[in-house]
Amino acid sequence: MNTTATAHQAWDQAWQTDAGRAGWLQPEPDVIELASSLRMQGKKTALDLGCGVGRHALAMAALGFETTAFDASSAGLAEVDKGAAARALKVQTAQGDMSALPFEDGAFDYVLSFNVIYHGDETVLRKTIAEISRVLRPGGIYQGTMLSKRRFDYGVGNEISRNTWVQPDGIGDKKHPHYFCDGRECLELFGDFEVWSLKDVDHKFDDEDRKGSWHWHLVAQKN
Repeated sequence: MNTTATAHQAWDQAWQTDAGRAGWLQPEPDVIELASSLRMQGKKTALDLGCGVGRHALAMAALGFETTAFDASSAGLAEVDKGAAARALKVQTAQGDMSALPFEDGAFDYVLSFNVIYHGDETVLRKTIAEISRVLRPGGIYQGTMLSKRRFDYGVGNEISRNTWVQPDGIGDKKHPHYFCDGRECLELFGDFEVWSLKDVDHKFDDEDRKGSWHWHLVAQKN
């Protein structure tokens, strides 16, 4: 069973259609709140890690960040380029593997990764967190989400490695590995950071079957 990060294959297909992109165009309020605050504090460089079609990267650029949008999906990055051109914003795009980022040490003041880094097993996840730490400047801020064990589909399908589940008959990215954790495990994963806040948030959807879509929302500072 493949435990690596392969969900971008499903997202690359989704980003090619209007319907697939429809639910991923508006930035999250807590992202805008923190990004705005950091920009006012003088933070200049930002990385949207797993940018999708660019909802947060474009918002960061509009706030005045020197913004890099990174994803494994070429279709997503093409949408970022289109969106930036349409809004006369400057966004650098880069494609690759989240566990081996092609950026220099300490390149960014702020790294965002919203609904991304849990797509893989624990080995992939830990490598990715180490890469996030590497590319952040000392005192830099990380903001991201993790799947909570309170989520409606935790335990559905096959546990292919510790805390990592695959739904063989699932739709979209559910056929690919997803890592779930409780609060203690989340804090341990980010043990080299100073955690500012950790909240379990229900990402509510119109679809009744997806109620109880709990995600950890984490903000942490690189020591």
